Parts: sequence; structure tokens; C-alpha cells
Amino acid sequence: MTDDNDSTSGEHEPPDTIRHEAEEQSVSKATRLSARLIYEVIRRDGEEELERPVLSLVWSAIAAGVLISFSVLAEAVLRLHLPDADWAFVVENLGYSLGFVIVIFGRMQLFTENTITTVLPVVARPNGTLLWRMVRLWTVVLSANVAGALTASGFLAGTNLLAADLAQVLEDLSFHAMGFEPLEAFVAAIPAGVILASIVWMMPSAEGNAFFIVVSFTWLIAAGDFAHIVAGSVEMGYLLWTGHLSLQDAAGNFFLPVLAGNVIGGTAIFTLLAWGQVKREVAHEPITETRDGTS
Repeated sequence: MTDDNDSTSGEHEPPDTIRHEAEEQSVSKATRLSARLIYEVIRRDGEEELERPVLSLVWSAIAAGVLISFSVLAEAVLRLHLPDADWAFVVENLGYSLGFVIVIFGRMQLFTENTITTVLPVVARPNGTLLWRMVRLWTVVLSANVAGALTASGFLAGTNLLAADLAQVLEDLSFHAMGFEPLEAFVAAIPAGVILASIVWMMPSAEGNAFFIVVSFTWLIAAGDFAHIVAGSVEMGYLLWTGHLSLQDAAGNFFLPVLAGNVIGGTAIFTLLAWGQVKREVAHEPITETRDGTS
């Protein structure tokens, strides 16, 4: 005869579904990373970036600036060869993702990625040393990115590499990218900053979906007519090299407004919101509760 108390207590106990260590490992692997763990991955990555030698940052960022030109070039190639149809716009903007795929998976230094990666260590442990290192890294990476982008655009503009019809399409794309008023360029750059920061935030838990995330989100930058400071510098440089854009207009109408928008989107909006959701979990602060159970 069984004891009623024993049977009653067993009714509410969870079943022992995990019977082997291998099964426990499988469950742990299948569990999504929490926001706290994603933060920790990115924070550690940011600290490593802040410790890197300047020369390493320079070469990596120059390479990123050069290779991001494939985004503009691939988009121009697709536009040239696609038929004049309503759906062509959607497909041609997939070309914009190419340069970002190369740069992100190649682990090169791209300025808009650093607006979250290197900011998290600073907001977590604000001090003068980390702030100085972040400003140094931003300055070095942005300058080298732009130098690489201008080098690539100068090569495209100053050689016979491009056929006449492809060069015309590239010029049209560049005129469109530089056609915003300063305020419009600033506003269009904010979503691009948010999107690039979102990619960085999702990558630690992306596993087999990383390629899809990078392609789809960077496609959205082009399809949404948003502005990216490094890829846009290729188009800006192309018009500068060909004499269709003055340095003053390039700086005042595109570069400075887009830079400000990308930084605000990636740092002031996304990064601070991401930090806000994990701050109480990682700051080792006691969480007090009221009598009704709310914190």
C-alpha cells in the first residue's frame, strides 16, 4: 500500500528527462544565449580590440575600406545586367552585401562595428584610460577605413578597369548616394548604425545563421536607402576623383552628417539600450524587492 503523501508530492515534481551527461550537454548547447552572455562575449571582444597595436588596426582597417568597395561594385554590376523591372531593385541591392560579408567574416576593422564592440567595455567600467583607448581606436579605424575606400575608388575612377556602361552605372549610384541634404543624410545614417550594431549583437548566438544575418541586414541598408559612412566613402571618393564633387560638399553634405548619424544609431541608441537590459545582471548590484514581489 503506497503512502498518499508520497504520491501527492511526486505529482508536482518535474520528470527526470535528462538521464545522461551527453543529453545535458545537448540541452545546454541548444539553449539560446542570454542577453547577459551575449553582452559578455562582445565586451571581451571589445577589450581585446582596445588592446590591439595601432599598426595592426591601421592595416586591418585599410583592408576593410578597400574591400568594402565590392559592395558598391557588385550593386552596380547587378543593376547593369538586371532587366528594367519592379523587382530588379530588390535583387540589385543584394550586391551591397558582398563587401560587408568579406569584411565581417574576414574579421577586419570596420568603424560602424566598433560603435558597439568597443563602447560596451567603456560603459561597463567607465574610466579615462578606456575612454582614451576607445577614442584612439575610433580615430585610427575611421581614418584608415576612409583611406582604403578612397584608394579603391581612385583605382576604379583612374583606370580602365570598368567598361563604359558599368562606369556610368557606378557614377549614377554615387550621385544618388551623395544627393541628400545634410539633415536627410544624418537621419538616413541612424538606421544604418542601428543595423550594424544589431549584427554585432546577434553574431554570438547566430551559429549557422550568421551568413543570412549579415546578408539580409546589410541588404536592408541599401534597400532602405540608408547611409553608411565607409561604403558611402567609396561613392563619395568616386565623384571626388572624377571631379563631380567638391571636397567641401563631400564633407558638409555627406561625410560629417552620415558619421554623426551612424555613431548615434550604433552607440547612443542601440548600444545604450543593449547595456540597459543587462546592467543589473552584470554590475553585481543587489536587486531589492518590495513586499509585493516587484523590484
